[in-house]
Amino acid sequence: MAEARVLLVTGASRGIGAATATLAATRGYTVMLNYRRDAEAAESVAEAIRAQGGHALALQADVSDPAQVAALFEGIDARFGRLDALVNNAGVLETQARLEDLDPSRVQRIFATNLLGPLLCCQQAVRRMSTRHGGRGGAIVNVSSVAALTGSPGEYVDYAASKGALDTMTRGLAQEVAQEGIRVNGVRPGFIYTDMHADGGEPGRVDRVKAMVPMRRGGQASEVAEAILWLLSDQASYTTGGFIDVAGGR
Repeated sequence: MAEARVLLVTGASRGIGAATATLAATRGYTVMLNYRRDAEAAESVAEAIRAQGGHALALQADVSDPAQVAALFEGIDARFGRLDALVNNAGVLETQARLEDLDPSRVQRIFATNLLGPLLCCQQAVRRMSTRHGGRGGAIVNVSSVAALTGSPGEYVDYAASKGALDTMTRGLAQEVAQEGIRVNGVRPGFIYTDMHADGGEPGRVDRVKAMVPMRRGGQASEVAEAILWLLSDQASYTTGGFIDVAGGR
């Protein structure tokens, strides 16, 4: 019987991260659920996975902190001695505002989690996965946003900019490691029903804006998770540096 693949999902205590971790467990992955603050929520997801016969462990780390990221990956090394897949899902946004009103410290916080965080995690993953370093290869999926394409005017230009930068990093890294057994791709969710909208000050945002979507509805976290799991899978073996927009046609 093949050894279970070890997957790290950042920001896995809720929303797309939780849905991805849960689906991955049903596909046979051993799942590490990273969280920053909400230990109870992350452990609840892990417990639900274990109750269904899956393997999951919740691990705390702020991905914007290089020391905490290094400790997170060292912890995975100690427990499993391998890492096969990484989903960079952790992301933040703040209250809706025009660009002219953005405080510089806010922009720094957004970029620290949404861009520096994935970059730090990719560094650690490549050092473990790359055949150049004696690894067995692997797959990375970065969770971006359709905002990277639209710019999110009047609401979240800083968030959109951080996701645009994440897309560029995804393309560049994919080409760097394409001959080292690692595939790197991105998923761009559109208007998805998650708790993140409350962080921006509008819990019901999806219902307000869904008329802008060609399919005239918001998406579910589980629909994004399906795209992520395909990109991680062997079925996507010839796909790297690519993106799947899970946005109802937007």
